[in-house]
Amino acid sequence: MIRQRLGAVALTLAAVTIAVPVAATTTATTIGTYGMRFRYPAGREGALPMTGGQPLRVRSLLNIRRPMQFGDYVWSDLGVPATGAIRVRIDLPRQTVSVFRDGHEIGTAVILYGTDHKPTPTGTFPILMRARQHTSTLYDAEMPYMLRLTNDGVAVHASAVRRGSATHGCIGVPLAFARLLFDQVARGDLVTIVGA
Repeated sequence: MIRQRLGAVALTLAAVTIAVPVAATTTATTIGTYGMRFRYPAGREGALPMTGGQPLRVRSLLNIRRPMQFGDYVWSDLGVPATGAIRVRIDLPRQTVSVFRDGHEIGTAVILYGTDHKPTPTGTFPILMRARQHTSTLYDAEMPYMLRLTNDGVAVHASAVRRGSATHGCIGVPLAFARLLFDQVARGDLVTIVGA
């Protein structure tokens, strides 16, 4: 089972929960509470370790009130600036991905990743290529909403995220989440994959 969300993201400062009015255009979510997020006071933001770089300054996190399961995701950018740097952080031991805009978490999902024979690399990678529809020539497999991270084919893409499944080194995310992520990122945006 995937660990409790707040236990998975170990930030060093206590957060404050603030209700934000919910708009009719809120993006769908599978779990969580719309419009609620944990916010850090200005000057006392949390920090997440990033492989090979400066820690990611976190201004707010999504409020997720139960453990996430395979296939679950949450996406909400209510109360978050419409612009700002996008950073994606993938945590292999916790099997989660988090998407941040200007330091605010706007999306998170449970992921699949590589096996011992085809492991997922760790590090910080710029997005090299984007494709809404892509087919792996090596595995003859569909990879919708593909975000290529390495020249040898490791990518973030839509996948059937379910217990007992794995990838050939890629990061598999739920289809609806992949679509939302694809629309947020651009070539050159950074994706950090952290391991054990």
